[in-house]
Amino acid sequence: MQIVDDIKPCYPLFGEDAYKATLARKREEFEECHPEDKIAETFLWTTSEEYKELNFKREALTVNPGKACQPLGAVLCALGFEKTLPYVHGSQGCVAYFRTYFNRHFKEPIACVSDSMTEDAAVFGGQKNMFSGLENARALYKPEMMAVSTTCMAEVIGDDLNAFIGNAKKEGHLPQEFPTPFAHTPSFVGSHVTGWDNMFEGIIRYFTLNEMTGKQPGSNGKINIVPGFETYLGNFRVIKRMLTEMGVNYSFLSDPEEVLDTPADGTYRMYAGGTSQAEVKDAPNSTTTLLLQPLQLVKTKKYVEATWQHDIPKLDIPMGLEWTDQWLMKVSEITGKPIPDSLTKERGRLVDMMTDSHAWLHGKRYAVWGDPDFTMGITQFLLELGAEPLHVLCHNGGKRWEKAMKKMLENSPYAQNTRLYSKHDLWHMRSLVFTEKPDFMIGNSYGKFIQRDTRHKGKPFEVPLIRMGFPIFDRHHLHRMTTLGYEGAMYILTTLVNAVLERLDDETMVMGKTDYNYDLIR
Repeated sequence: MQIVDDIKPCYPLFGEDAYKATLARKREEFEECHPEDKIAETFLWTTSEEYKELNFKREALTVNPGKACQPLGAVLCALGFEKTLPYVHGSQGCVAYFRTYFNRHFKEPIACVSDSMTEDAAVFGGQKNMFSGLENARALYKPEMMAVSTTCMAEVIGDDLNAFIGNAKKEGHLPQEFPTPFAHTPSFVGSHVTGWDNMFEGIIRYFTLNEMTGKQPGSNGKINIVPGFETYLGNFRVIKRMLTEMGVNYSFLSDPEEVLDTPADGTYRMYAGGTSQAEVKDAPNSTTTLLLQPLQLVKTKKYVEATWQHDIPKLDIPMGLEWTDQWLMKVSEITGKPIPDSLTKERGRLVDMMTDSHAWLHGKRYAVWGDPDFTMGITQFLLELGAEPLHVLCHNGGKRWEKAMKKMLENSPYAQNTRLYSKHDLWHMRSLVFTEKPDFMIGNSYGKFIQRDTRHKGKPFEVPLIRMGFPIFDRHHLHRMTTLGYEGAMYILTTLVNAVLERLDDETMVMGKTDYNYDLIR
């Protein structure tokens, strides 16, 4: 029982006698557990090479996925446009999931609506839901655009968004001129990065496909920046800063930086910032379009090249030293703007940091997972640091990812033992870290399960988790950090080397026995 003058969080509250007794009674009366020795025996078996072989033969089951679903990505994409309300044609439960996922990562309220399809819509189709949903959402929330995506239910029964939206306008539920771009985003194929790509292509198609008359690449003197599924808000800021320091005019196409990081000043902002419709309409007039995460933007690239006639440069995600160099040099080449001394000095500071920390990071082995471009970028930077990526897993990777990764890895002496795992989940990763132990894992919060399992086997088996990627639920404010550019490399490097030193302190903590690494002087 809580006392008002001494409110405790879940820990240490659940460690009190009353809660321990309740939990013990629940286990005894309801859980029907196997004996403790059988549980321990089975746990040890799941850490074995034998179990790993069985685990990797698994085909019809995903355990602890390393990806989310398409409409989640579509919602994030829509949030990046000015006064735009993400609208999901599907069940209310799905949208509750999307909102809480982003709530917990960004620690912000997320505007997103659903037309709440239920059993009758599954039988008769969801057009009536869409009619009332679009009309009510526009009246209640007063957006200037609604970007429509779908969930599994709508896709399984074959609802046609183009027809439904057209009929809604014909019958007066929406004005004919009200912008309602859409994308079909079935959850049972692809992932959140696919959904972002589909939604973005749907938005630029809506505003530019039939509006190309008079458009001329290069006529507005800008370059377009397309971020892809990006959840580090600092990355939007660092790219803008670098371009501004170079004196480059640009349009950021899908920019949720402000709406996902609004100030607490007494004013609620359902809509804040974002790319305007005018910028999207003008985007074909830019000199070219740069894709910050090209592996995930397949549909966008195809549309921009075919319709806007932009020659998209072949670049990798600007993570680490070399790929940030390449990105800035390409921007300079395209725009004719020189790279300023401020960025050259910033690069030099990164090189100095890499030199300072090299002794601690050289030879450290890492297991990495995440989205395609993120895993490529972080692996490339690890190699630059002299670290050794051991297991690199990308649940939503594919043949393009594997081919690009292999090409990158073959050029580094630190990648001789690196193995790639596409279409595998985090239960596979668990087997990998048990049977061939890395020093650290780099991935999202769901790696916490793996770290706790390795610790359960015994302290020598523990593999600490360094939290990077999406989602990060169990730490605060990491979504405001930066992983791109020289600044992002500095953050990653600082995080990695301090994790090594933290682990060193943890392993040399026993007074008079292991306490050899104080690293302190008076």
